[in-house]
Amino acid sequence: MEQESLGTLFAMIGMLIYGLEPVVIKSNHSNPVSFATFSALTASLILWGNLLWSGRWREIKDNRKGLKGAFFIGFFGTALAYLAYSYGVRLSTAINASLITRSEVLFSFFLSWVFLGERITRNLVAYSAVILAGLVLVITQGGSMELHFGDFLLLLVPLFWQLGHVISKKLSYSPITIAALRNTFGFLILLPFAVATGLELSKFILAEGLVIALGQIVWYRTIKLINLSKATTIITPAPAVAIGIGVFLGERFTPYHALGFLLITLGTLGAVRVKSELRT
Repeated sequence: MEQESLGTLFAMIGMLIYGLEPVVIKSNHSNPVSFATFSALTASLILWGNLLWSGRWREIKDNRKGLKGAFFIGFFGTALAYLAYSYGVRLSTAINASLITRSEVLFSFFLSWVFLGERITRNLVAYSAVILAGLVLVITQGGSMELHFGDFLLLLVPLFWQLGHVISKKLSYSPITIAALRNTFGFLILLPFAVATGLELSKFILAEGLVIALGQIVWYRTIKLINLSKATTIITPAPAVAIGIGVFLGERFTPYHALGFLLITLGTLGAVRVKSELRT
């Protein structure tokens, strides 16, 4: 399978994996900062076990200069992103959080164009707009958003995610090594905040750790193969997967769900066909 097709396939798998995450997080009722901290620890233990078993840990020994970049991936992508998200949600609403964090694709376009030299085509922008429109319909059910102070914190979350992704594109480490280091550094940075706000254990930590570990392996493999901007566009509908699971389990299905899912499907299928290119 050629690189573009394989990367697109991984992106689609990643969308499904990350679509499970809101279901797990919603089931957790413990301190969200503590939950994120122990979930990152669980993911790092799973990933380090694989690194030690496969012998890939040696690439860290052979390239210690990459540790600085890995630290900043954990700093931005895990620690700062989760702190901004957990406090932003408290000062906003779940609907606003779902929609605002999906603006990640817009940050991806800008940062990928500036720092990675990726070509952002009109077609990719158009398909992203269709996906975002579908998500708005599904999440708001045709209603309106009320802005809160926490929305400004939530707007930082996708920025932090994408800063971490841009750094990871430049690292020569394998996807599993990047994921292991990201969660290790993320855990160490978050731990003092978890202690300060109250340590709590949750039975859903293992499930979240597995989602994080598997999702990040797939994600970092994806962006090694295709443009970050395209990969981000494809995983944008991930919240709709969680909503779809809820509908399957008996939640109410509305015409807004139907139209939203149609737009999301059409936008995603269109984005899949866009070829990853660099600016000439």
